[in-house]
Amino acid sequence: MLGKTKKPDNDTSFTAAKKEENKPTPPPPQPPSTAPSTAPATSSPTATVTSSPTATPSPTPTPSEEKTTIGEHIIIEGHIKGREHLVIEGEMKGDVEMEQHNFTVGSNGRVDGEVRAQNVSISGLLKGTIDAKGKVEVTKEADFFGDIKAKSISVEDGAYFKGSIELNQEPHRKTSFAEATKVSTASSPGTDVKKES
Repeated sequence: MLGKTKKPDNDTSFTAAKKEENKPTPPPPQPPSTAPSTAPATSSPTATVTSSPTATPSPTPTPSEEKTTIGEHIIIEGHIKGREHLVIEGEMKGDVEMEQHNFTVGSNGRVDGEVRAQNVSISGLLKGTIDAKGKVEVTKEADFFGDIKAKSISVEDGAYFKGSIELNQEPHRKTSFAEATKVSTASSPGTDVKKES
């Protein structure tokens, strides 16, 4: 008797399983070109799987958001080239090249070398040259010895600065001083100008 009762139960559950399998089968044969466009509106797991390989990975941070900090008790000698922001709180002797990212010398940091970066901020000691595409900021705690070439610069009151600055921007007055004087004398014909020989 036990065997006979199990068979009808298995038969009915098996038949029900076949009916459930047949119901979801008709929707997947839809054309694949319409499935991705309707995939965000419907929450079918198949549509999510087909759209995820083509999506760009957004959870991973972009290189511009990443930052590396060299600690206070670390000493580096050599060349650093990177694709993320860098903060030096320790000591470094060598060149730094990260033209698309920012470089910071922390209040405990000491750097001796050439720096090429997008923006540079100095709160510690820096001896060398800076070539920045953007802005150089020298805070009041900073000691700087060297040359700066940048688009803009700010030096806070109290900072020690010994060096030269070259700004990478167009002059406000495009004409030279010699050309300006020629134009002013030529435009006033009524004025008597004496030339001594």
